[in-house]
Amino acid sequence: MKIIDLLKSEQMYLSFEVFPPKQSTSFDSVKSATEEIAKLKPSFMSVTYGAGGGTSQYTLDIAKNIKEMYGVPTLAHLTCVSSTKETVHQMIGKIQEAGIQNIMALRGDIPAELEGADRSHWHYHNAIDLVRELKESGNDFCIGGACYPEIHPESPHQKEDIKYLKEKVDAGCDFLTTQMFFDNNLLYNFLYKIREAGITVPIIPGIMPITNANQIERALKLSGSYVPQRFKTLVDKFGSDPDAMKQAGIAYATDQIIDLYANGITNVHVYSMNKPDVAQKIQSNLSAILGKK
Repeated sequence: MKIIDLLKSEQMYLSFEVFPPKQSTSFDSVKSATEEIAKLKPSFMSVTYGAGGGTSQYTLDIAKNIKEMYGVPTLAHLTCVSSTKETVHQMIGKIQEAGIQNIMALRGDIPAELEGADRSHWHYHNAIDLVRELKESGNDFCIGGACYPEIHPESPHQKEDIKYLKEKVDAGCDFLTTQMFFDNNLLYNFLYKIREAGITVPIIPGIMPITNANQIERALKLSGSYVPQRFKTLVDKFGSDPDAMKQAGIAYATDQIIDLYANGITNVHVYSMNKPDVAQKIQSNLSAILGKK
């Protein structure tokens, strides 16, 4: 199933993101965790992809297994930073052969060893280049892209960020998934601004359940997200107690998701970090809303 078709429904859905192993020695444990999440029958599952294709084969193996064994639609991430056109086209071919219809087109993080390097010879400089490549490939993929409710870390201001986002959508993105955020008002303001800018594709909010205090610093470094006082108070109170922090983090994420559904969002994407228990608990908290027992 194409994700864009799912997003046309007025039914409320929940989807999850998982990541492949970095090494073959951990493949079985990661595969098992993703299968447990797949058993929850989410609307779809996305599988991430390392910068430069570092986990490309594992990404495809996990995505294909989820789709074939559990019937869950999959969204395969594809990054293009520092990749050649040959490498990207090879991966597109493999995705097509696996019967995966959905691709999340991303630039990807610049590898640390390439920071400051001359990029003029690179085949791809941003996600827009990859989206165009996918459209021109002749394959009938449903293409997703990323967006930032606050601001992309490399953008000087939101106005320019939205300008490039419009260019990415015009290049062929069918839908957009947001970076994590902890204040829903930021999303609602963002939606107003992008609709005013003529971006009309469906937006899937991305929610990150913070279930341990060690996650916070890394999550905020990656996203640059604003942290509301309510969330800071929660961490200050429960951060030193792992069980309490986990429960509080799941409750906070659940509250965000309920508010999103109440305000007309039909699909929320949860960055579940390969944690089946967290995914299951959030889905259970929403069982009556989602119609799942």
